[in-house]
This record gives sequence, C-alpha cells and structure tokens, in this order.
Amino acid sequence: MTQVLDNPADQPTRTKVFAFVLMCVGFFMATLDIQIVASSLRDIGGGLSASQDELSWVQTSYLIAEIIVIPMSGWLTRVFSTRWLFTFSAFGFTVTSMLCGLAWDINSMILFRGLQGALGAAMIPTVFTTAFVLFPGKQRLIASTTIGALASLAPTIGPVIGGWITSQWSWHWLFYLNLVPGVAVTLMVPKYVHIDKVDLSLLKKGDYLGILLMSGFLGCLEYVLEEGPRKNWFGDDVIVLCAWVAAICGFLFIVHAFTAKEPIVDLRALAVRNFGIGSLLSFITGIGIFCTVFLTPVFLARVRGFDSLQIGLALLSVGCFQLLALAAYSTLARIVDMRLLMVFGLALFGIGCYLYVPMTSQWGWQQLLIPQALRGIGQQFCIPPIVTMALGALPPSRLRSASGLFNLMRNLGGAIGIAVSSTMLNDRLNFHYERLDEHLNTGRPVVESLLQKQADYFAAIGGDVLNAANAGLNQLHALLMREALVLTFSDAFFALSLCFVVGLLSVLFSRPFGNSAPPPDAH
Repeated sequence: MTQVLDNPADQPTRTKVFAFVLMCVGFFMATLDIQIVASSLRDIGGGLSASQDELSWVQTSYLIAEIIVIPMSGWLTRVFSTRWLFTFSAFGFTVTSMLCGLAWDINSMILFRGLQGALGAAMIPTVFTTAFVLFPGKQRLIASTTIGALASLAPTIGPVIGGWITSQWSWHWLFYLNLVPGVAVTLMVPKYVHIDKVDLSLLKKGDYLGILLMSGFLGCLEYVLEEGPRKNWFGDDVIVLCAWVAAICGFLFIVHAFTAKEPIVDLRALAVRNFGIGSLLSFITGIGIFCTVFLTPVFLARVRGFDSLQIGLALLSVGCFQLLALAAYSTLARIVDMRLLMVFGLALFGIGCYLYVPMTSQWGWQQLLIPQALRGIGQQFCIPPIVTMALGALPPSRLRSASGLFNLMRNLGGAIGIAVSSTMLNDRLNFHYERLDEHLNTGRPVVESLLQKQADYFAAIGGDVLNAANAGLNQLHALLMREALVLTFSDAFFALSLCFVVGLLSVLFSRPFGNSAPPPDAH
C-alpha cells in the first residue's frame, strides 16, 4: 500500500493532478444532482403519480441531507481519511443513484434521494480542502479556478442536461447517468488519493452532541423553509413545532460550538476576517445560483408552457458563457488583483439578475441571452476568488472543518433563497392580481374588445350569449393571472439583485489576498 507523505504537496505533479481530477468528477456529480431534476419534475411526477407538493421533495430531500452532512465532513475526514471517506461517499452515491432510477413511487424516490444527498455530500467540501493541501502557489490558482467553475457550472447546467436526457430517453436516466463515473471514481480513488491517514481513535471523542444539535437545527430549518410557503407558514402546527426545534437546537448548537474543545464545526473561523466575509459571499452566491436556476425554469414552464427540453435549451447560454469566461479569468487572475476580479464578477452577476426585471410574458431564450450571459461570466469571475479568499485565509489545520462550513453557507443560501422566492411567488402573485384587477372594468376598450371577440366566436358556432360571456371572463382571468405572475417573477429577480449590493459592500472590508498559503499560526 502506498504510504502517505508527511507533506502531500511533495507528491509528483502528475499524481496530484490525477487524484484531484478524480475527486472533481465526484464533486461535479454530487453538485450536478441537486438541480438535474429541476426541468424534469413534471415527467417524474407523471411516472410516479405524484402531486406538485410531493414533487418538490425530490429536490428538497437531497438538499436537506446534503446540508446536514457537509459540515460533518471535516471530522469524518480526520477519522476515516480523505481517501476512504471519498471512496465510501462515491460508492454510496452511485448505489443510491441506481435506486433513484428504480424508484417505484414518490415515497421511495424521496427516500432514495435523501440517501443520495447524504452519502454523496462528503465529496463536496473534501475537494476544496484537497486543493489547498496538494497545490501551492500558481497551481493553487488553477485548482481553485477549476473548483469554482465546477461549483457554479454544475447547478446551472443541471436542468439543461436533465431536460435533454428526459426528452431523449426518460427521467430514469437522470440517475443512471451517475453509474459509470461513480464506479470509476470508487475504484480509482483508493489507489491515487494519498493525503492523510485513518485515525479511528477520534471516534471515542467525537462531538456527538454537536452533531445532534446541528442536525436538528439544519433539518428542521430546511423543512420550515420548504413547507412554509405551501402551508401558510406559522398557521400550520407542524411548521410551528419545527420552527421551535430549529430555534432551540440552533441556539444550543452555537453556544456549544463556541464552548466545546473540539466542536464538529469550527464557527470560530468566522472571526478570521477574510473567511467570515468569504462565507457571507458564499451564502450570497448560493442564493444567486440556486434561485436563478429555480426561478427561470418555473417561469418558462408556468408562463410560456415550455417542456423539459425547451427549458434546458433556454438555460444553455449560462454554461456556455461561463466556459468562455474561464479562459479569460485564468489569464487575468495572474496579473490582476483578485479582489478586483471578484468585484467585477459580483457586479456582473447582480446586473445579470437585475436585467430580468423588465421581463414580459413573451420572453424566451433570445430575451434571456444577455441576462444569462452576464450571469454566467459573473459566476466565473466571482466564485474562484471567493474560494481563495475564504479558505486561503486559514492554516491547514483548520481547513477541513472550515471547508464544511464554507460549503454549508452556499447550500444554505440556496435553500433559504428558494424558500423566500417561493413565498414571493405566492404572496406577490395575489398582490399583483388584485392591483391589476382594480384597473379592469367593462368600460375599458381592451376589455370590451376581448369580450366582443368571444361573443362573435360563439355566435359564429351557434353558441348562446351566456357561454360567450363566461368564456370571455375566463380568458380575461387567465390573461390577468399570467401578467400578475410575470410581475411576481420580476419582483423576485429584483430582490435577488439587491443581495449582490450587500455582497459588493462586504468586499470593502476584506483584506488583500492572493494564492500563497497563510502562515501556520494564522488566526
């Protein structure tokens, strides 16, 4: 068996690169699967005879499990080593992917998706840690750029890939897609990844109380965020109970994290200025990535009536422009202050979200092209510097636990952002419908014209006046609902763009940073 070097960075470059590539494949699969079902939920619902509320849990169960396990990855890595934890995670993710494809009803699908998220979660933060341990200097720049690109590209192109696969074959292949790369990663990681050693003695002094409190906090919080918009928030007894459990567990978890000798999550790392600001920016970019990927397919499906393939093609431009920006970023990162690149990326991301605000009911891929181009370029320019700023501010001894926290912030931002967006789609829809309805009456020429057209149509086919009037009112209601829905989406994207104003202001308080490692005693 290959021995682990005292300094993993001393391994041959070819060995390090191949090990890193293998881990990136697993990381990409786990991140991709959060949103790969986004444009295909209608097909999955048809195949499993599921309601719309039940279908939302196909994504939510995965995200809840991932959010709970990601912060524990640092401790799990110390116990089982990076190599064996990643191998087990890849194996579990592959098996549960197959089970998702074989699901026979919505309950089995939700169960298997939760297991898939839990077992695959460790592959996400482990890659971030590995990049900073294996690669120094300029190599670290390339590694962090790669991770940043994959972290934002995977959820962005997930609906694109999912829509195409569903239209060409069936939704089952959304999950069977993981089998070949999953088996390859499972078999090769034990041979090529050598970073640290197994230390099972840590099981005796694990922070099990912290794990319990954190799981109760994050699990109940995510349930409240997901179910709140559909169950009138605190008008539902289960929501109230879960909110209380989340609040109590959250408070006790924070107290425990700052008082325990070796807590499961190193919240003290947030006191390091660049890591704290980087975690905030990770939270904001998580809101941006996940909310845009959530809102755009819903808009295209509900307003335009697009199918899964049409939705996927409409979203394709984001990934294309992000890949085009990758080469430009890699070059500029060597000669331009990374904080300037980060500001440029955050600004473009925010402007891209703002350009959705004047949307109309006729928007398709042509109208989405410029906003999505700016968003794709912005993602590529802001996320790698955020990764470098946050994790580069910490010494290697704190990277594992802090990496879990950093990645948690991105997914938690996405979960909270989607919940707020869902609430806005409900509440603002009613608001806009009522406001539009106030301006409609039978005296207006547009209304009279629409009603007259319906009357003429029914008269031509021999229908009666009552049917003509009812048909006209139904059509008017549908038009009113469509326009109210468009205005609601516009509000959601405007709120999204404001988040990036907060992000840009927070950058003013960050310290200069580069790709060199921090001193061992950094604090």
